[in-house]
Amino acid sequence: MHVIVVGAGIVGVCCAWYLRREGFDVTVLERRSGVAQETSFANAGIVAPGYVTPWASPGMPRKVLSYLFAREAPLRFTPTANPAQWRWLARWFGQCRLERYRANRERMQRVAFYSRTQLHALRDELGIQYEQAQGYLQLLRSPREIELTEPARAMLAQLGVPFSLLDPAQVYELEPGLYSATALAAGLHLPEDESGNCALFAHALRRHAEDAGTRFRFNQTVQRIVTEGGAVRGVVVARREIAADAVVIAAANASPELLRPCGLRIPMYPIKGYSATVALDPAAIGPRRALMDEAYKTAITPFGNRIRIAGTAEIGDYSLGLHEPSLRTLLKVAKDWFPGAARYSGAQYWSGARPMLPDGAPLLGVTPVKGLFLNLGHGSTGWAMACGSGRVVADVVAGRAPEITLDGLTLERYR
Repeated sequence: MHVIVVGAGIVGVCCAWYLRREGFDVTVLERRSGVAQETSFANAGIVAPGYVTPWASPGMPRKVLSYLFAREAPLRFTPTANPAQWRWLARWFGQCRLERYRANRERMQRVAFYSRTQLHALRDELGIQYEQAQGYLQLLRSPREIELTEPARAMLAQLGVPFSLLDPAQVYELEPGLYSATALAAGLHLPEDESGNCALFAHALRRHAEDAGTRFRFNQTVQRIVTEGGAVRGVVVARREIAADAVVIAAANASPELLRPCGLRIPMYPIKGYSATVALDPAAIGPRRALMDEAYKTAITPFGNRIRIAGTAEIGDYSLGLHEPSLRTLLKVAKDWFPGAARYSGAQYWSGARPMLPDGAPLLGVTPVKGLFLNLGHGSTGWAMACGSGRVVADVVAGRAPEITLDGLTLERYR
């Protein structure tokens, strides 16, 4: 049985691996020249199931408004005349209620915890090293931020996830490189969460997948999905049809346009994010684990002798150009916590468009079109969910029930 996977980001590469392991004949089609060249290329690198949460949360609409005129803000909103933007925002606002937030967070964490288990199994089986580091620490600058973490801490306790709310002295003991002059009220420590270089892992897994017989075809833009009699027949690339018995769409922001002619309307919207990667000074004490500045929603992640500062969100900017205020926010956060640790003037910048669904959880599994499957909409948590999503979709394609329930994770929630 020939299966085509459309997209070679971290989600598509993981899915292709598991499909090949099931014995399918697998071809991956990617419009770029290699794997992990878009959203997976230089993301924050955080694999933190305990922190995975919907962007749509109580209080978020008010925060969006408060950031509009801030010089350094984690979120920027540019209104456009595009109706898709306003439709997405309307659905997103509807998901910001507490009961919807709780339901959506449970769905996301279900995938993320399962995905971490699969990631560890793959790492042990294949011996992949990807600059991984253990632990995750949220830096809380004010008592108000501590208060705002109460619902999250309650959910962590309910799920049995180990965590500790640390006072500043305990935070500095964990992270002695932190600049003590920056305001710090507390730290939320999740010792079982972790981080790692997403693109490095994707490249290593691609090599293992190719050794197992998976074909990767780059610079191949899928123009449309071919269907006949309500079933998939293949895809068209460069006006040439490639036959397939099944097609998995893992094409991130390109997915809705591909699926629309099949009668599937996916409410996905690209939310632009940034990162800066800088070399550490050899004499400096950098972060020992992934950090998250909660006030600015900006991560600082250790990657060997480098650190990556990643965050910000821009709504309404469809280009991937670098926006100076967003870069300024990243550098502010890095200099607040590690002012002398690196030469920030030599930072390498990146921007990418996260494929966001209004409620946060991905779409996995079957569609009304026989042989057409979804693995998309992971937003900013694709790395945290990639292995689990790939395993789940491979199970569904193979006709086997996944090890986790797909309740709330399928297309049914939008029908």
